[in-house]
Amino acid sequence: MYKILRKKRLNDSIVLMEIEAPFIARKAKAGQFIIYRVDEYGERVPLTIADHDSEKGSITIIFQTIGGSTKALAQLEEGDGILDVVGPLGTATEYGEVKRVAVVGGGVGCAIAYPQAKALFNAGVEVDVIAGFRSKDIVILEEEMKAVSARFHLCTDDGSAGYHGFVTDKLKELIENGAQFDEVIAIGPVPMMKFVSKTTEPYGIKTLVSLNPIMVDGTGMCGGCRVTVDGKIKYACVDGPDFDGHKVDFDELMRRNSTYKSFERDHACRLTGGVRNA
Repeated sequence: MYKILRKKRLNDSIVLMEIEAPFIARKAKAGQFIIYRVDEYGERVPLTIADHDSEKGSITIIFQTIGGSTKALAQLEEGDGILDVVGPLGTATEYGEVKRVAVVGGGVGCAIAYPQAKALFNAGVEVDVIAGFRSKDIVILEEEMKAVSARFHLCTDDGSAGYHGFVTDKLKELIENGAQFDEVIAIGPVPMMKFVSKTTEPYGIKTLVSLNPIMVDGTGMCGGCRVTVDGKIKYACVDGPDFDGHKVDFDELMRRNSTYKSFERDHACRLTGGVRNA
């Protein structure tokens, strides 16, 4: 069992948990993820490692409660245990020689953008964080992201906080005003990552995206997480989750991610009689 050391609600639907997992914490790097199973009836759910403390032996995950499995996880409290936590999985992000990077996060994707910004900032890179949310009341990790960026840009769709507009609008504004980005890292909803990539492509700015296809085992065996990158089949769990955004077939990814929507909504588990989805 993996003990929950700390639990904090970031807003009505997003929860932060710090979990005791010393072996994972010792090896975790930005861009990697874990797969948890809350109990013996639970499904395997991948979540990015939002932070880790190798000395304390803990990892931090941040998740949105949108289905049975994440709701079951959110019901656990400090001191409770999670049955399985496997990781670190995936390939750690490789940044190369960069001096200034824009890290773009959308919604709960900011929980994944944060460790990227932190790793770059701690390496002495000049970091611009662009964080987008629908409205002020669902903003998360604002202070944490400010602490690991040279410039923090908060964007809201409705203008209730920060810049009134999409992250792509702010990114384009910064580029056209002379920001010399060596790289852009985009993490969030698939349409957001697609349009960030389209925004940077005319300027020739290298763009990494963190993909979130359907995943089962996390070791490359099931093939469920396959994506097309530069016309070739890749597996997000072992080849990624980071890929060149200018080469990803985002339309195919969106179609594949929506394949099981009706099953996720209507499926009743034959073992428990309840709905068990992430």
